[in-house]
Amino acid sequence: MTGPVQIQIMGPVRVVQAEREIWTGGAREQAVLASLVLDANRVVSVDRLIGAIWGGEPPASARSQVAICVSRLRRALSVVGLDKAIDTASPGYLIRLDEQTADWLRFGSLTARAAAKAAAGDRLVAVTLLREALGLWRGVPFENLPGMRAEAHRLQEARLDAVETCADLELQLGRHDRIVTELSAVVAEQPLRERARAQLMLAQYRSGRRAEALRTYQEARRVLVEQVGLEPGPELRELHERILRDSPALSPATSSPAPEPMRATVPSQLPRQPMPFAGRRRELRALDDALADRPDVPGTMVLSGPEEVGKTALALHWAHQRRERFPSGQLFATLRDARGRPVSTSVVLDRFLHALGVPPQAVPDDVDGKAALYRSTIARKRLLVVLDDAADAAQVLPLLPGCADCRVVITSRDPLHDLVVRQGARRCVLGPLPPGESRELLTLLLGEDWLHRRPREALRITQRAGGNPLSLRRAAAGADTSTSPVCRAQWPTVPA
Repeated sequence: MTGPVQIQIMGPVRVVQAEREIWTGGAREQAVLASLVLDANRVVSVDRLIGAIWGGEPPASARSQVAICVSRLRRALSVVGLDKAIDTASPGYLIRLDEQTADWLRFGSLTARAAAKAAAGDRLVAVTLLREALGLWRGVPFENLPGMRAEAHRLQEARLDAVETCADLELQLGRHDRIVTELSAVVAEQPLRERARAQLMLAQYRSGRRAEALRTYQEARRVLVEQVGLEPGPELRELHERILRDSPALSPATSSPAPEPMRATVPSQLPRQPMPFAGRRRELRALDDALADRPDVPGTMVLSGPEEVGKTALALHWAHQRRERFPSGQLFATLRDARGRPVSTSVVLDRFLHALGVPPQAVPDDVDGKAALYRSTIARKRLLVVLDDAADAAQVLPLLPGCADCRVVITSRDPLHDLVVRQGARRCVLGPLPPGESRELLTLLLGEDWLHRRPREALRITQRAGGNPLSLRRAAAGADTSTSPVCRAQWPTVPA
């Protein structure tokens, strides 16, 4: 049996290939699979999996039973070629999937792309994307999994948010008659949801059903007072008053104004490159080879090595020399703060999306949503992304573009082995500068004349630096250049 595989959790938990359902086990295995897919590509702890299976009263053997469930799932998924999808990763497990394989990831990608299109003023495309996302919904999620009530609520909220966002766009497009039935079902299902009530009232009024709109308000008031003890909120009350007055503001022509289109932005975030720069010819060739404009190259290069060996200087030098290859721009982020602590991936995504012109109100709250919007925004762009001083692979993964046109340079003290193995990234390990390249850098810093006048001091500086570019720059900055015609201030001593 061949064909694309779909892991579906937006309804009953299923694994499907070529329209045939694959047996993955009972309720316990389904709870584990659904929990892993909900947080795909991130580690889910064993404790969370125990809670998903048993709720608040797990047996003493819960941890070993979770391991058995995972083993059964691996065997079941191997039937459809996903035998290596589930990894053991402390303190639990993670499943590696893309949006083409998991409906929940596809839903997140579509809604994020819709948000970007809506922010750019393209409502028609945004509605199409949201309708495709809502079409993935197949029923009540996790009905037979009592330990996953919170997760079921999370999926329901995501669906309802998408329905309401789509309804807003349809109302802006004047398609009020198309959404009355859908919103009536939502209100019947979620009678306390005031935003959907307001949308239904407006759609009914614009469809010439003024009396029904007023009844919808009265029903909302009755339910809220009886169940919560509160009057309707200001949005519903104001809309009710406008309907009573037949306010001209309710007509489609004068409804909510269209959002401002997203500005076309070409980011140019590369910091100034260290000057002068010498050596690293082998490494520069490796960068050219790994990041060439060819479909058979990985497009991601990891520059690893000890602190202050010159990783950032090399990355910036190459990026500046090749920036003309990236007309869509260059993004740069330092992945550690001033105290050396890893910067949150969510914060970096916020900065990148802002630099790309995405309005703040269009940026999702969760990291997965931000990452999906980021990938959609840069799709088919010739963009360079430089990620400096990465802490680990988990920090970097959401920042990697999903398209083949972008190129990524990552510097890190960590070898980032997971990126090399699982993402196909190339790695270049930087060591000390060879003696010849150290002398070349010192010559550029102090001048050929100075080295001829003071060969012993030049040798002492290069030997003490041990091939460390930053140590060499510091020593050159403190050297006595009073007899040299080269002005030391000519070259800024920026970090290597």
